[in-house]
Amino acid sequence: MIRPFLRRLKTAARSACAAATITVLALGMASGLPVAQAQPLFDSAAPNILVIDHNTGQILLERNADVPLPPASMSKLMTLLMLFEAVEDGRVTMETTWTVSERARAMGGSRMFLETRHRPTTEDLIRGIAVLSGNDASVVVAEGLAGSEEAFARIATARARQLGMTNTNLTNASGWPDADHQMSLRDLAILATHLIEEHPRFYSYLAEPSFTWNNISQDNRVPHLGTALGLDGLKTGFTQATGRALVGSARQGDRRVVFVFSGMPSDQARADEAERIINWAFRQFAQRDVAREGQVLAEAEVWMGAERRVPLVAPRDLPVLVPALGDGAIAARVEYDGPVPAPIVAGQELARLVIAMPDDQTVSFPLVAGADVAQGGFMPRMRSAVGVLGGHLGLEGP
Repeated sequence: MIRPFLRRLKTAARSACAAATITVLALGMASGLPVAQAQPLFDSAAPNILVIDHNTGQILLERNADVPLPPASMSKLMTLLMLFEAVEDGRVTMETTWTVSERARAMGGSRMFLETRHRPTTEDLIRGIAVLSGNDASVVVAEGLAGSEEAFARIATARARQLGMTNTNLTNASGWPDADHQMSLRDLAILATHLIEEHPRFYSYLAEPSFTWNNISQDNRVPHLGTALGLDGLKTGFTQATGRALVGSARQGDRRVVFVFSGMPSDQARADEAERIINWAFRQFAQRDVAREGQVLAEAEVWMGAERRVPLVAPRDLPVLVPALGDGAIAARVEYDGPVPAPIVAGQELARLVIAMPDDQTVSFPLVAGADVAQGGFMPRMRSAVGVLGGHLGLEGP
């Protein structure tokens, strides 16, 4: 007689477990964390702007960040990414030589000054795009990788989609004005972040101060390179529709910020705004750890385990960015689907620490099991079942 009862008990327990998941997610678990009251105000002169703290992913400022806009030469970062990936995949090497077509040679605007007789190497082309913003070099790469610039644009757009760049549509490799050639500031920030994190081998090319090709020396257009501001890449852009624009990144100490803005009226205005953004982002915010690696922040109920609960710990130091002069506290909660079924392995991701910032942002971090929990024997499993079902069936745990 007991086996049919146990089968009914297990069926009912699964239903109760699902209900408990909704309850846990809805209620969460409060934790008082020292964090700032409000975001310091910054009156940017740029009509379109996005500033992100790289370490925490927190958005410090945004305006028109998801509007598809003409990216001008900033879209050459996508051309560079496609070339970097070709090198890392082994399809080309840094010493591979490339053919310069008449179409590439005839490109106007910013140029590397390639001639059809030239056979630039991959490294030459990287410098020609990263430092000189060469439209001609961009076309050479597109034709060399995909056969034509049109085919390259389709492939590059598809790759952008894979990276989560949902407001990107590319029609060429250089950013040459085209009504259908568009990227949002957020997409450019995603791309910049990807280059920084996934392609450090190549990132330094974006900070080279100058490059000489065909006996012509040209300077990098990115402002403030090599200064105390810490700006170490990425790319400027300009068309009449875009205005002066910049996707940049700066590092000071252990912190890095990524920012994108467009619509500035002059090169000087662009340089001034970049300096203002960097100074504001680093001087008005401070990074604080809300939890240290291994710190227990909560416990999760365990289903059918040798233990009733498992500690939820921080897998690493968990930082948030707070206004440097702020005071006060905000709420944090732990969310998990529970009870968590045994067996559980230490280090297994089980939950999220969700911090609600004063500016209505939320910052989320993973939490992991702080210990192994084996699957329980008969009595622990019965205890789990009765504990979960108690409220539903009027039972009390042993």
